Amino acid sequence: MAKILVVDDEADLEVLVKQKFRRKIRENEYEFIFAQNGAEALERIKEHPDLDIILSDINMPVMDGLTLLSRLPEANPTLKAVVVSAYGDMQNIRTAMNRGAFDFIMKPVDFDDLDLTMQKTITHVRQLQETLKAIKENNILKMYVDENVLNFMTHKEAEHSLMKNELLEATVMFVDVCGFTAITEHVAANTVVNLLNGLFDKIVKEIIAQGGHVDKFMGDAIMAVFRGEYHLDRAIDAALAVKQQLANEPEIDAGNGKIFKPEISVGINSGEMVSGNIGSASLKRLDYTVIGDSVNLAQRLQGIAKAGQIIITEAVYEKAKESFHCKENGQFTLKNKALPVNTYEVVE
Repeated sequence: MAKILVVDDEADLEVLVKQKFRRKIRENEYEFIFAQNGAEALERIKEHPDLDIILSDINMPVMDGLTLLSRLPEANPTLKAVVVSAYGDMQNIRTAMNRGAFDFIMKPVDFDDLDLTMQKTITHVRQLQETLKAIKENNILKMYVDENVLNFMTHKEAEHSLMKNELLEATVMFVDVCGFTAITEHVAANTVVNLLNGLFDKIVKEIIAQGGHVDKFMGDAIMAVFRGEYHLDRAIDAALAVKQQLANEPEIDAGNGKIFKPEISVGINSGEMVSGNIGSASLKRLDYTVIGDSVNLAQRLQGIAKAGQIIITEAVYEKAKESFHCKENGQFTLKNKALPVNTYEVVE
C-alpha cells in the first residue's frame, strides 16, 4: 500500500480524492492522509513516518507549498512531492522543481494523469528506499563480516570458488580477557557487554595497527591472524602493545562492589595453515578462517598462559629471540600433543 499525504486548503478536495480513488482505497493500494497547509503537513509527516509521497498545492495559508518543499529534506529525506496547483506559470514551476518537487500538475486536475504521476513517483520513492536500505544493510554487514570476506565476495568467481582454500605461512594470536567470566555472575548482562566491547575495541585497534585482522570474537577472547612480511614480529608487537595499554588502564568498577583490573593472556604461534571458507555449502553457512595444527597450538598456548603472559613455543622463540626478550616458561603437555611442548614467555 502506498501512503499519500494530500496538502490543500480546498474543503471539497478530500471528498473528491476519496471518490476518484475509491476502488484503489478499497483494494488497499492507496491510503490518503490530509492536511490543510504546509505547517499541518509537517505535523502529519511526524505522525506518519511511513509516508511515500506528497501531493501539495502552492497557495495555502500559514505555510505555502513552496516553503513546505524546502522543509521536506529535513522532515523526511525519502519523501517526494508532486505539486498540484493552478499557478502553473514558469516561475512557479521552476521554483518548485528547484526546491525538490518530483513533478508538477496543473489544476483543474486530470485524475487519470494524476494517478499515472503518482505511480511513477511511488516507484521512484520505493527504489530510493531500497537503495538506502541496501546501504544500511551493507554498513551493518561490515560490522559482522571480516574485511577479507568482503574483498573475497567482490571477486568475479567468488560464488564458484567458495569451497576452495589456500595453504599459507602466517601467525595466529589468541587473546583472552582474564578474569572476565567471574564478574558475569555478579554484574548485569548489559554492563558486562559494554565493558567487554570497550576492552575489545582497545585490543582490536592494536591488531589493526600491526596489519593483522580479527578472525573472530570467541566469548571474551579474540582470534587474530597476521599474514605477509614479518607476520610473527607484528603479532608479538600487537600483543605487547595491548598488554602495555591495559597495564596503564585504571581499575574498572563493575558495580555490586566488584572491581575489575583488565589483563590479558595471549598465545601466539606461527607456521603453516589452511585459509578458506569452512562450513557447509548446503546449509549456506560458511566461516572464512584459518585452520590447522598451528592454529590449534596457538589456542592451547593461550589456555596455559596466566594473566599478563604472552606465551610462544620454542620453535617460535628461535625465530623471535633476536627481536624480543623472552624467558623460559617450562614444559607443558597440551591436548592432542604426544610430547610435552617447551614454552617461552615474551617479556618485551
